[in-house]
Amino acid sequence: MSSTSPIPVGHFADIGQGQQIHYHDAGPAAGEAVVFLHGAGGGASGYSNFKGNYPCLAEAGYRTIVMDMLGFGLSSKPDIPMYDLDFFVDGLKRFIDTLGLSRVTLLGNSLGGAVALGYALAHPQEVSRLILMAPGGVEDLDTYLAMPGIANMFAVYRAGKSGPDAMREVMRLQLFDPALLTDDIIQERAPLAALQTQAARSVMKVPNMTERLAELRCPVMGFWGVNDQFNPVGGAMKLVQHAPQARILLVNRCGHWVQVEHRELFNRTCLDFLRNG
Repeated sequence: MSSTSPIPVGHFADIGQGQQIHYHDAGPAAGEAVVFLHGAGGGASGYSNFKGNYPCLAEAGYRTIVMDMLGFGLSSKPDIPMYDLDFFVDGLKRFIDTLGLSRVTLLGNSLGGAVALGYALAHPQEVSRLILMAPGGVEDLDTYLAMPGIANMFAVYRAGKSGPDAMREVMRLQLFDPALLTDDIIQERAPLAALQTQAARSVMKVPNMTERLAELRCPVMGFWGVNDQFNPVGGAMKLVQHAPQARILLVNRCGHWVQVEHRELFNRTCLDFLRNG
């Protein structure tokens, strides 16, 4: 880990337009590629979200590519008025093309799940499977803004708070068991949050894609915490009712971070889905 970085430094890909994507790349280079897409929030990064997950998939023979989306982590942070779904999908497209990947599995939580859905709808020929954890993009914006976790997050932002204490306050509703919100997570995220643009701390324009889920042509494995205070669990029914090849695992005593809160269950279920579809 770099002495100046709160997270391990991996690789950087130049994706054009003067922008770079930071990513970790583990597992065999010839293995089937799984691209991990993290959620939003202060200080978010691929490593912080998935450090307990991608090594398991890499050891099983998959090439695991854990990226920091534009605006987050150690990737470029364009200072533009708003980040929207097209912004993230375009950045992901240029990243995938730069790495020369084809037929990837996209694994995303929250905002990353919405980006995975948006990418699969825009580039269906490039996506072999989707693994989604409480994805965004299946409700109207007002529904998300009314959720306790999101309302609390924006209240902290509006108060102008920063630093580790503010990060803990932002994330206090993220997990069903607050003991899982470790000092390590706070120390990884708080310094990165200070580097983010205003757009990354503002409302992001993500459309409600529920009516388009029927267009998905790939198998979908979803996870949703019954106690999620950021994305309403009713979205799980929208996925299974509209996506042709979807199955959803509802997890009780679980908030918005199933891959952290129920790591072994998540890893085991992902491997079974990747192997057996």
